[in-house]
Amino acid sequence: MGTSEFIKDVNADAFPQEVLQQSREVPVVVDFWAEWCQPCKILSPALERVTEEAEGAFELVKVDVDANQALAKQYGVQGIPTVIAFREGEEVSRFTGALPESALVEWVAGIMPDELDLMVDQAMTARLEGDDATAEHILRQILDGHPDHAQAGTTLAAMLIDRGDTDEALIALGKLGPESEVARLQAAARVRAAAGDDVAALESRVDTDPDNGRARLELARALAAKAEYEPALDHLLIVVRSKGEHKEEARVAMVDIFEILGDEHPLTLPYRRQLATALN
Repeated sequence: MGTSEFIKDVNADAFPQEVLQQSREVPVVVDFWAEWCQPCKILSPALERVTEEAEGAFELVKVDVDANQALAKQYGVQGIPTVIAFREGEEVSRFTGALPESALVEWVAGIMPDELDLMVDQAMTARLEGDDATAEHILRQILDGHPDHAQAGTTLAAMLIDRGDTDEALIALGKLGPESEVARLQAAARVRAAAGDDVAALESRVDTDPDNGRARLELARALAAKAEYEPALDHLLIVVRSKGEHKEEARVAMVDIFEILGDEHPLTLPYRRQLATALN
């Protein structure tokens, strides 16, 4: 391996930090290789030279598949060398096999941020510095010409949701492709729309009339808007199990909460199971 500071060997434990997190700062190229792999011995020196010549425009991470088999399987590595590029924590491009150096240079050029990506970076920096007005201005500039720009759209939508402009957030998200982050933000916008409801008043209505499905549904939505997800899910389950006219609305509200929490959250799986049972 070359001596460049932009080339490093990484194992499965370091992968989240050195690849996924670092790719939010600069593109990261991951070379899945093995000592016995002859094409790897052709590709690796060329890939390292291209990395060194880029002088930090991107970083190269090398993963030995023999020592990190689970990681290779996780990323669908079926042949080696397999090279995967990451930006913003997500895979953006890959190839398998040894490419000539000229083709490598062309491939790397294709994964580098373009002008719009750099504008998004400026907006993100402005937001981190507390300058939401500048961030929003930059994002709207991008979306005026490119309404389907995923990162600009999701970033602006997140800002709009935070300040309660859920209708506009949903309009912006509706122009984007069906990605997981878009679905999560759409769910968050729908849930956030109930943030202004008076929880105490709704609790009183439910206590007075426990069979009032509409009041219980509204209470659940208000609780979810305050991130009190477990009691919200409990109320929604009651509405679903009642088989009344608000059953479908309650089901959709539960699915929205699951989307916000993600599959790995400890509430998601048990409540998904309870919902499935209640629907049978």
